[in-house]
Amino acid sequence: MRRPSLTLRLTLLFGTASTAVLVVLGYLVGIAVQGHFAEIDGDELRGKVELVRHTLAKLRTAEDFASMPGRMDDALIGHPHLGVRLSASDGTLLYASADATFPAEEFPLRLAEGLPTSPAIATWRHGRHSFRGTMTSVPTGYAGMPRANLAVAVSIDHHVAFFEAFARSLWISIAAGALLTAALGWVAARRGLLPVREMTAVARSISASRLHDRLRVETLPPELTPLATAFNEMLARLEDSFRRLSDFSSDLAHEFKTPLSNVMTQTEVALSRSRSPDEYREVLYSSLEECDRLARTVSDMLFLAKADHGQVIPTRERIDLAREVRELFEFYDAFVEERRVALDAAGEGSVDGDRLMLRRAIGNLLSNAIAHTARGGRVTVSIAASHDGTVRLAVENPGKTIPPEHLPRLFDRFYRADPARQRSTGGAGLGLAITRSIVTAHGGSIAVTSKDGLTRFEMSLPAGSGAVLSPM
Repeated sequence: MRRPSLTLRLTLLFGTASTAVLVVLGYLVGIAVQGHFAEIDGDELRGKVELVRHTLAKLRTAEDFASMPGRMDDALIGHPHLGVRLSASDGTLLYASADATFPAEEFPLRLAEGLPTSPAIATWRHGRHSFRGTMTSVPTGYAGMPRANLAVAVSIDHHVAFFEAFARSLWISIAAGALLTAALGWVAARRGLLPVREMTAVARSISASRLHDRLRVETLPPELTPLATAFNEMLARLEDSFRRLSDFSSDLAHEFKTPLSNVMTQTEVALSRSRSPDEYREVLYSSLEECDRLARTVSDMLFLAKADHGQVIPTRERIDLAREVRELFEFYDAFVEERRVALDAAGEGSVDGDRLMLRRAIGNLLSNAIAHTARGGRVTVSIAASHDGTVRLAVENPGKTIPPEHLPRLFDRFYRADPARQRSTGGAGLGLAITRSIVTAHGGSIAVTSKDGLTRFEMSLPAGSGAVLSPM
């Protein structure tokens, strides 16, 4: 089932809310109009009661009282919609106008004892007509009948007709207003969601060749600015990742192409004519070296792939870093002697981790430093425990200063700040990437600085249990 669009949802919500408001306002206006009419009718009824009261007060004698119907007719001239009924206290009907129609349950001929009025104002229908009236006890000037029961009613047909027409117009206006506000709500929602459609258009245009597109944050409303900023940041990360992936694919193809080309060339040369067993053996040894280079590259790539997916889980044992550094010095002794580079180590520290993995990480830093140190130079390894619960191991070597723009990418796979120099070392450009993965797997971090002819790589590892801290 297709879900409704956001524009439709906003339109329905706006239309429903506005309709509810209009209905409530219409109901309140209707009540106010009816109340106003009731107040007008009440004032008129009270005025007529005073008129009849004044007329009855003039009755002094039996003759006056006998002429009371004529006097009442004269007093009511010009009020055809008015009904008046007079009755004695015992319930005898004394006078009733031609339009007097009173419901017996609301206006009895005889008032209950002690109740001078019953009720104050009442409304009823008789046939096709509507009335509003009141009943009270009024004094007379005739001693033989000191009080009389008076019921007064007015026709409210004109009010009813007006209100019915008014109600029809009001509810038609409310319905039209609800439709209009819904239409305006749809227009407002469409215009309000225009930035979202622009974002959608940009998102649809994104491809491998158009990762540089960005949303214009300055033109968006404040509510969408964080979303657009996050979207632009995501595009920047994707563009950077795609560029790195493209560079990585190119470098990987190049790394595989060279040894494969060497193997194929050597094999073709060997097969071009008959050769002695020693010559074939030499070709096989050379091919074996190239295959070994390929195998190491594949192995390193598999290790990095596992690290990317969090599958590198180091074992835990107590490792003396100073001891590992000394053993690596012995391992690189021949390499150091060949390049006439000196090695120095200072400080002590222990961590919990995987011995082989950390040895490989330190070895990568050490071999990288030796390879980039000029003859007669000195590579220094320093170890120190920090009060923040970490142990820092730094490898520093003299050499050409690495430009600042290259430093953030030194740990990328196959990245070469100086391609020609790194080619001469025979490395594939994965050592520093592997080192970072190992350090990260141990919960640590690694950083590099290069200035004034000194390059320094520093690993920071959690000291673990049993750490002995010393000032740095």
